[in-house]
Amino acid sequence: MKFILGLTGPTGSGKTTLSKAAADLGYTVLDCDIIARKAAEQENTLAALTTAFGQDILEDGILNRKALAKKAFSSTNGTELLNKTMLPFVVELIKKEIENADSEKILLDAPTLYESGADSLCNAVIAVLADCGDRKARIISRDNLTEAEAQLRLTAGKNDNYYKDKTQHIIYNNGDKHAFIKDFKSKIKFLEEK
Repeated sequence: MKFILGLTGPTGSGKTTLSKAAADLGYTVLDCDIIARKAAEQENTLAALTTAFGQDILEDGILNRKALAKKAFSSTNGTELLNKTMLPFVVELIKKEIENADSEKILLDAPTLYESGADSLCNAVIAVLADCGDRKARIISRDNLTEAEAQLRLTAGKNDNYYKDKTQHIIYNNGDKHAFIKDFKSKIKFLEEK
């Protein structure tokens, strides 16, 4: 039987760092952002997105991610519409990836784990939280965003209380990277033995 661990948290909190640590522990990591990109290439997903956000999110018939992001992250309603439109397609691909995975241990790196309902596929969930300033600096560097674009993404996302209310296991990423990874590995060991 497969052990599926959900990893969630707001953008820039450190999920990628922990995904790499999980891979070192023998987990197959399913990066739901990559799965979402695959879903966005499907004809049925594109049709749903253009219905929701307009034809101008396409460029030569291909999704212009920046144009979509500008519309989706300009407000909480836009972000919710994006999730409502995209996530059913993403979850279908996640289920296929889980089914086809060779490993018995799978980590779902899923920023929208709860919004998609994919938490129901997991044996346990860990949420990663970090100070807003640290998160902003990380996503500016990672995604080559302006400060204003980064702030829009942070504002459009869920706040820490959202994750605290839904998740039993929280890890904070506000300091020493070594301690952060060590805390995560000990949490994984505890959850596997449960």
